[in-house]
Amino acid sequence: MTELERIDKAAAYVREVLGEAQIGMVLGSGLGDYVEALTDARMIPYDEIPGFPRATVPGHAGELWVGTLHGSRVLMMRGRFHSYEGHPLDDVVLPIRVMARLGIKTLILTNAAGAVNLNFAPGDLMLITDFINFSGKNPLTGPNIDALGPRFPDMSRAYDRRLRAIAAQAALEKGIELREGVYAWFNGPTYETPAEIRMARVLGADAVGMSTVPETIAAVHAGMQVLGISCLTNMAAGILEAPLSHREVTETAERVRGTFRTLLDSVIAKLNE
Repeated sequence: MTELERIDKAAAYVREVLGEAQIGMVLGSGLGDYVEALTDARMIPYDEIPGFPRATVPGHAGELWVGTLHGSRVLMMRGRFHSYEGHPLDDVVLPIRVMARLGIKTLILTNAAGAVNLNFAPGDLMLITDFINFSGKNPLTGPNIDALGPRFPDMSRAYDRRLRAIAAQAALEKGIELREGVYAWFNGPTYETPAEIRMARVLGADAVGMSTVPETIAAVHAGMQVLGISCLTNMAAGILEAPLSHREVTETAERVRGTFRTLLDSVIAKLNE
């Protein structure tokens, strides 16, 4: 079976069980409860979808949901796949490519990230304006799947300017402080060292994390418009004396989930205006 056949088989199953959607969304660590906002919702576990791997990280339930939100049919990934789990990048971006084959044109990526910018604080939300790939990996390595996109896709506007403007306006109207900055992808699973964080800051990063960039690349390759929003759950390594932990990540994400949901609700509502 070719990779395109695997993608299309998974897409056919999702279409049959959950139906169509206009907007895709990936819910990061501690943010999975946003599926509760959906009405007329249906869900399937990842392990029931042909070709899908299992999600193994705490806070990532491993479920695909489709429901209605502010008049749009929205597909939500409750948890994602990461390279550090041992998944090849074809598996990491498989759900994004399935969304593309389902005809989804708008993708909202969320994540929990560490703040590199010293002016930011845990609990802040950050609109991603660009990314830096520190992993040395790229999901488009290997033969190009021409049916998905071009061999050499342009990443100069990876995060769609129109969607960023919508998110900024939504935050303004709801009284939410929305930071803006560059997200840097480190592979993990170790948290970055203080020296790596100093390097990332010098090179222009405002936040760091272990996801989102391969999904962004695959989505742009497939012609999707991408919006990225980080929940800054901790200060990155070396900034504070306290050690880093996944518990801190999920606890901070839980603390600000109401604000995050308010922002996402407003963004999706504005997409229908």
